[in-house]
Amino acid sequence: MNILLLGSGGREHALAWKLAQSPQCDKLWASPGNPGMEECAQCVALDSSDHVAVVKFCEENSIGLVVIGPEGPLVEGLADTLKDAGVLAFGPSKAAAQLEGSKGFTKDLCERASIPTAKYYRTASLEEAWGKLKRFDAPFVLKADGLAAGKGVVIAETREDAQHALSEMFDGKFGSAGAEVVIEEFLTGEEASFFALTDGETIVPLASAQDHKRVGDGDEGPNTGGMGAYSPAPVLTDALREQAMKEIIEPTVRTMREEGMPYVGVLYAGLMLTKTGPQLIEYNVRFGDPECQVLMMRLESDLVELMVACAEQRLGEIEAPKMSDDFALTVVMAAEGYPGTPKKGGSIDLGNAEANGAKVFHAGTSREGDQLVSSGGRVLNVTAKGSSATEAQRNAYAAVDAIDFTDGFCRRDIGQREVRRERHG
Repeated sequence: MNILLLGSGGREHALAWKLAQSPQCDKLWASPGNPGMEECAQCVALDSSDHVAVVKFCEENSIGLVVIGPEGPLVEGLADTLKDAGVLAFGPSKAAAQLEGSKGFTKDLCERASIPTAKYYRTASLEEAWGKLKRFDAPFVLKADGLAAGKGVVIAETREDAQHALSEMFDGKFGSAGAEVVIEEFLTGEEASFFALTDGETIVPLASAQDHKRVGDGDEGPNTGGMGAYSPAPVLTDALREQAMKEIIEPTVRTMREEGMPYVGVLYAGLMLTKTGPQLIEYNVRFGDPECQVLMMRLESDLVELMVACAEQRLGEIEAPKMSDDFALTVVMAAEGYPGTPKKGGSIDLGNAEANGAKVFHAGTSREGDQLVSSGGRVLNVTAKGSSATEAQRNAYAAVDAIDFTDGFCRRDIGQREVRRERHG
């Protein structure tokens, strides 16, 4: 089978690496791809927003499966276009992708399906938002309704900060994504991510993970797209996972199907583990980044088989995905200045980082002649496994230390919460 993978980040490099291992994969293309993906895929320049061009490429190259990595093309309906053209695609329809494309859509669905989540109000005007704010106590959770590149959520510690943030949102800070805002109750607990695969009817759990959003050690500094992650997340116990499946994932998939928007693909639930059980923070309609990197390191099943079964609505006919019992941990190496204005062009020498089983997934790299350089932002995802979180952390940082990256930095405490739990029993 010929496969086309859309995307260029660390998530897509991890997917490409795993897809290429499948005996069902004859040839893998990646668009636009990155230098790391060139080892396992042929990179090609395609504009994913040009649906006609994507379909034409699929027809000319006998593409049997399109894997849509980022959320943007899904929210824009690329999966629908491919389906109409008779091309198999892994990812939800435009209607189903509203689970990530609109925070308000998801909150309303939770209300209809009695899914546990924070109390909320939707508002489309600043004056109304200020009024709704009075119904909550600090801290305040403010979310731009639409896609905002992972930056549309503000946690305001005071009412004055919340009013200022709302003014910025309605003044266009997040563009059209902030035309409507969701104001939420602040939930207390530990966050965890849970991933499941579904063909719209059958649902199979995949794995849990935890990520680190803040840029600095000890969870200090501004939020980022993610500075590292590990899987599994033992804090999401078997009992809590079953509860999340029963009370959150299953009613979501069932309601989407009943309302004519069957969800197909990977469903990524951000959960808050509260005293009363898991509550939904948000949904993503694609693999997380950098969570995907640790999931792919642990996945022992054939990724192509799983994705095709989802797309062909026969997930219940194949074996459930098998994950390694090992921990996997990834450390993001970012360009100096991230998440503000990151430097570009810093040289990178991977050295022998992969000598002991680690894998370096490229996220923001390019080539200048024979030299690998940073193209800014999150640049590398240095990923390793171990029999415990402690061992996976040690192996990942050993690989990090083997890399010479001008203008690069990383957190030195990824996975530390779980390492402390292991140390103290």
